[in-house]
Amino acid sequence: MEVSNAKTPVEVLVELEHRWRTHARELPRQIEVKDDWLGIGFRLGKYRLVAPLGEVIEILTYPGVSKVPGAKSWVRGIANVRGNLLPIMDLHDYLKGRVATPTRLTRVLVIDCNGVLSGLVVDEVLGLRHFLSEERTDVTSIDDEAFAPYLSFGFRSGDQNWAVFSTRALVESPQFMQAAV
Repeated sequence: MEVSNAKTPVEVLVELEHRWRTHARELPRQIEVKDDWLGIGFRLGKYRLVAPLGEVIEILTYPGVSKVPGAKSWVRGIANVRGNLLPIMDLHDYLKGRVATPTRLTRVLVIDCNGVLSGLVVDEVLGLRHFLSEERTDVTSIDDEAFAPYLSFGFRSGDQNWAVFSTRALVESPQFMQAAV
């Protein structure tokens, strides 16, 4: 009578697990995890600003707009964006009283703050920006009073200063909500 040394499938799995545990190495560990802050960088006149990523839902090229009678000068008009009407506001004109002429770099930041959907015309979008917590500064690089209500902190990255522009504070301001003449 022949005795079989064949192992059962369970015994094979137990043996493989034993080999794996004796020869396994630990995965590399990341000792320090750095928090970073994300935002959409944009230019408005000579200033570099960044809007919190969660406040900007889309970036558009400058769309065709229909004028709104009786609206303030900084209300460029209403645009049809994929079947939805979007009010388009000239941020430079709103803050400084100067209408910016759209160029090939002009973009519209679409924001949705507290259910208020608006398009903000900016001179140029500078892309997604990552900042480390140690780059944060409580001093913004902009000392212009028109910007003050919408800026609370900034970042210094390399040789560039970025002021954080709160679109939420913009939408909550009574002046912005009073778009009619």
